Amino acid sequence: MTLRCFFAPETGGHDPQLFLLRGALGANQERPGRADLLLAGLAKAGLGTDTPDACPDAALTAVHTERYVAFLARAHDAWSQLSDAGPEVVANVHPCGPVRRYPGGIVGQAGWHMADTACPIGPGTWTAARRAADTAWAAAEVVARRGGTAYALCRPPGHHAMADMAGGHCFLNNAAIAAQHLRTTHRRVAILDIDVHHGNGTQGIFWQRGDVLTVSVHAEPTAFYPFFCGYSDETGTGPGAGANLNLPLPRDSGNMPWLTAIETALARIVAWAPGALVLSLGLDAHEADPLRGLSVSTPAFGDAARLIARANLPTAIVQEGGYLSQHLSANLCAFIIAWQSA
Repeated sequence: MTLRCFFAPETGGHDPQLFLLRGALGANQERPGRADLLLAGLAKAGLGTDTPDACPDAALTAVHTERYVAFLARAHDAWSQLSDAGPEVVANVHPCGPVRRYPGGIVGQAGWHMADTACPIGPGTWTAARRAADTAWAAAEVVARRGGTAYALCRPPGHHAMADMAGGHCFLNNAAIAAQHLRTTHRRVAILDIDVHHGNGTQGIFWQRGDVLTVSVHAEPTAFYPFFCGYSDETGTGPGAGANLNLPLPRDSGNMPWLTAIETALARIVAWAPGALVLSLGLDAHEADPLRGLSVSTPAFGDAARLIARANLPTAIVQEGGYLSQHLSANLCAFIIAWQSA
């Protein structure tokens, strides 16, 4: 069966300009050209895309707070009404200390809901984030109703987005939205995140839940984004105790440790016996990615696809990272071809 793929062209309206790294301003790597490269990778694999319908608003608030979703929808309009405002919403103050209250103005609200400067909100950001969520939900709908596999070309990505906070290029947590939708037809769902960065938002959303197993294979975060979580001793709490597994790897560790960690992740997932899987597919572990951390080769993405596909779980593949590099198309193509031949 041909792999059904979804993409929303409206996501091209999100074109973030600002990126602050180690105190220096630079080009943001989460640009519309990423989608062009990923579409080219699908085309090389012989696949096209369908445009997703809009998912229910309730699909967003099932994993995000209503206040946060409302903030995203109106943030840029409110910001633009400030005198001498810049072109994008960028937080310059954040809450701290044991006593805090939700602020009434957009500057304070931006600090409340935005974790870092990698997620500027421009005029097209809300529409793009909403359509990325639609894309993930559409792929999950196919898997929920028909089984098999579907792919969601989501941008902006989502796995750093928390229940009430954007961060790391992410606004709505597409993988969490997909997993929550799959819960309507499956008692248990697993999420496997192989992006080079820890899926801190996904972990946080399901931290106290025992019905969604979250597993992340990533570069160890001591000196790498997201810095503050992603360690191996984080296993969940309350009903979610034991339902989170982190497999951090040393920087630049290469193919074999990465593939071995994926095998470890899959053993845990198969033993947990979910009814379906959400795969957060990051391609930024590649050796030439501008945000690289693990030095993985293009053929290794094919090896990873074969390993994961052989778990034989209904799977919604949700695109996460993988940034502006000439290798991005080849990486996705290698993954998709290997998945379909597994």
